[in-house]
Formats: sequence, structure tokens, C-alpha cells
Amino acid sequence: MNEKLCMDGLLLLSYLGNESVSAAFFDPQYRGVMDKMDYGNEGSRQIERAKLPQMGFEDIQVFLENIEKVLKPSGYLFMWVDKFHLCEGTQVNWFETCNKMNLVTMIVWSTEKFGMGYRTRSASEFLLVYQKSPKETKSWEDRSIRDVWTEKIEHPRTGHPHKKPIGLITRLILSVTKPQDIVLDPCAGSFVVLDSCKETGRNFVGCDLSSEYADVCLKEIKWEK
Repeated sequence: MNEKLCMDGLLLLSYLGNESVSAAFFDPQYRGVMDKMDYGNEGSRQIERAKLPQMGFEDIQVFLENIEKVLKPSGYLFMWVDKFHLCEGTQVNWFETCNKMNLVTMIVWSTEKFGMGYRTRSASEFLLVYQKSPKETKSWEDRSIRDVWTEKIEHPRTGHPHKKPIGLITRLILSVTKPQDIVLDPCAGSFVVLDSCKETGRNFVGCDLSSEYADVCLKEIKWEK
């Protein structure tokens, strides 16, 4: 725990105990939207994002099934989704086999930066919030988190092209977990969730396929239960 691991997220999930994680963050790289994005004027950030390992529909569904298994009852999953999939409604089918997951709210992140778009320029991303059964409100302590969150991120030229807002993530972790709880991120990217866990005294377990942003590479290690 509490390391930047380079390994397959599904392998990591297979070694976590059932109902061992209090909260999870999931940020897939959606192959669907990358297939559709052909604006003709992509900036450097879009080009770098396209180089990241992409996930198809089946990949995302397998991840969600395994995240559901390791989440504690009433635990939360925070899943990033882009406007394309939100409007297409494809995210509804991802949980067909996860009958214990309940969509409870959505947070809009106003990035204060203009992105690409077919008709309107994108300036926001969307965070779907799921809760594993039993669904309850008492497990959400901070009632002052707004459903539109404004947080600007400076993207250095050498940094991760899809970094997420540490301020929002930190508030969410504090709201739904206790000190020393385990927070999961199987597609960690820039490992901003790890940074939030360090700030809040939570234990992080997570990884990314790209060795560029990790410190410990476990791709070649043979695991024994």
C-alpha cells in the first residue's frame, strides 16, 4: 500500500479481499470517445491523452464487477465519465451485472480550461457517484460539497495529460472514509488519489499501466496467494 505501482489494475484487484475497500476512484481511458475525436485541431494534451492505454466497453465492465466485490457495504465508487458517454447513455449498461451498485449523485467539475467539442467547447468533466448497497446517507459526512466544483489545474509540459482535481478528491475522501481506511484507484494515472490519501491519513492501494508515472514496477512479479 501507499506506493505508485506499475501493474495491471485487474491483477491488483484480484489480490484484494472482498469488502476490504472503503472507497474507490475509477478513471477509465475511454476508447469510444478517442475513436470519435477527430476535430482536426487537437492540442498537445489531446494527443498525449490518445497515447494512453484505451479501454473498451468490456474492459470497463470487468473493472466495475471487480471493484464492486472489493468495496465494503455502503462504500462509494467515484467514476469519471466524459460528456460523450454521458450523452450517449452507455454508462447505464456498465452496471448491468453489478446489481449492488446504486447511482446516488453526480458532480460536475468546472476545469476553467477550454477543451475540444463537436458543438460546444468542453470546460467540465463529470463524476458519477455510486454507492454499494445498502444505500444510505449517514455514510456521507460532508454535506457542503457542491455538485458543481470549480478547480483549475495547471498541466506542466511533462505531467500527466489527464490529471484530476486534488481538492475535490480530498474532500470526498474525508467525507466517506475514516483514518486508516483503504482507498482504491486501479487506474491511478498521475496518482493524485495517493497524494490525497497522504494528506488525509488514509491508506492507498492503486496502480497504473504506464511506468512513466509509477515508482515500483510489478509487471514481472509472480504473485502467490
